[in-house]
Amino acid sequence: MRSNKFKSSTVIPLALTAYLAVMAYIGRHIYLRGDYLYYFGTIAVTLVIIVVLHFSLKKKEKLRQQREDSANYGKYDDNSNTNNKKADDNN
Repeated sequence: MRSNKFKSSTVIPLALTAYLAVMAYIGRHIYLRGDYLYYFGTIAVTLVIIVVLHFSLKKKEKLRQQREDSANYGKYDDNSNTNNKKADDNN
C-alpha cells in the first residue's frame, strides 16, 4: 500500500487554484474596465473545471487503490467459502 502525504487529487487542484488567483490579480484591469461578466465568468468556469478535475483524480486514485489491494491481497469470494464449507459438511 502506497502512503503519500500529499495526494495528486489535492496538490494539482491547489496549484491550479493558486495559479488562477495570480491570473485573476494580473487580469484585474478587465474588472476595473467594467467587464464584470467576462472577468467573473472566466473565474467561475475555471473553478468548475478545477473541481471536476479534483473529483476525477480522486476517483482515479480510489480505483488504483482498489486494484493494488486486490492484486496484493486477492479477492475474497464469500460464495466460494460457503460452498467449500457445504462440501466439507457433506463428506
